[in-house]
Amino acid sequence: MRPNTRRPPGIPHSPLADLLLERLTAAYGAAADPGRAAPMAAYMKDVSPFLGIRTPERRALSRSVTKDTPPPTEADCAALALRCWELAQREYRYFAVDYLRRHVSRCSSGFLPVVRHLLVTGSWWDTVDLLAAHTVGPLVAADPALTAVMDAWIEDDDIWLVRTALLHQLAYKSATDAERLFAYCHRRAGHPEFFVRKAIGWALREYAKTDPEAVRTFVTDQRALLAPLSVREALKNL
Repeated sequence: MRPNTRRPPGIPHSPLADLLLERLTAAYGAAADPGRAAPMAAYMKDVSPFLGIRTPERRALSRSVTKDTPPPTEADCAALALRCWELAQREYRYFAVDYLRRHVSRCSSGFLPVVRHLLVTGSWWDTVDLLAAHTVGPLVAADPALTAVMDAWIEDDDIWLVRTALLHQLAYKSATDAERLFAYCHRRAGHPEFFVRKAIGWALREYAKTDPEAVRTFVTDQRALLAPLSVREALKNL
């Protein structure tokens, strides 16, 4: 499968992305296994087709794709991610997510609109959760002014932006803004969507590794508002 060489508006010109996409589509295309692709797509509720490449093999192929390539610029990251998102099979998005996780330190706060597009396009938990914790989280940590964007996303109608706002501090540990985390959980405690209720519990459970008493107190105080799923997840390890 050849990469799409047409560049829609908003995708930067990037020779590095050209090289990576050429290598990527060749390597992944050769490794495709239609027999595995259908069950993999079914597991992900058919949100997109798959090539049928298992994770260990995919990661090995990804290392060969990026071998001996220079560190990317922010424009390279944007071009690669946006073009991977244009390809039908899910594994290409996994490559982009892993690449951004590795190189997020090379991106500024101006990269967040690109990530927002990735979050709301062909969305499912498999890409959203990694982008939330390992791309959005580091961007916000590097530029606290972006907390205003998280404050807007927690109010959004798109469940994946809400989930991202809840999960972006997942790896912060002692640097977690607990007041904001608890405020977000309170704000969305009654949300009807499973993925939001689950994210509330997950975010609280992760922060409980740092401050278990704060989480226990919050859950006790908010138990009447929180969904049972959120409570179970939050207290699972306490």
